[in-house]
Amino acid sequence: MKTVVILLTVLAGWFTAGKNTPAEGYQVGDVVADFSLTNVDGNKVSLADYKDAKGYIVVFTCNTCPVSVAYEDRINALDKKYKPLGYPVIAINPNDPGTAPAESLDHMKKRAQEKGFTFPYLEDPDHIITKRYAASRTPHTFILQKTSQGNVLRYIGAIDDNTNEDAASSFFVQNAIAALESGAKPDPDFTKAVGCTIKWKKGS
Repeated sequence: MKTVVILLTVLAGWFTAGKNTPAEGYQVGDVVADFSLTNVDGNKVSLADYKDAKGYIVVFTCNTCPVSVAYEDRINALDKKYKPLGYPVIAINPNDPGTAPAESLDHMKKRAQEKGFTFPYLEDPDHIITKRYAASRTPHTFILQKTSQGNVLRYIGAIDDNTNEDAASSFFVQNAIAALESGAKPDPDFTKAVGCTIKWKKGS
């Protein structure tokens, strides 16, 4: 437990709001393609399933990363607050269970039940969607807005500015959705995601 606390303390100050963008993958302003991934309940989930959505909070997270674990309650809270407003959370586990066995679908099911996830928790074992989004950490958050042109990526980065929930002072995801609801663009629209590196399949 002490090791986890130390790690979270070290990571807590590593958030930035810089404008550096990922080398590849979707950029802010891009129209993103839909996907179909397996949920912990065995069903396939797509963005198109949410007919009344105004947008989506897509979070790449996992079972075991201490930073992801620290954010689980906040992710649940985001879904409970924003799903009724048209912005449901969709969580995706980007890790390869062959490389990290504790990230298997069975372990995902157990974690979702233990934490009472109110959102779908999808597996992406071949990293297909992970690579499209250029997700690099867990957690890594992407906010989409449904438009006449398609689902437009409006924000990339961290949920807030501190792994320690009580010390967070800048709430990037909440502020981004508030901006979208007011007809504005999020500012910042890109922050640095801090967490554990993704566990890639060998040869990926």
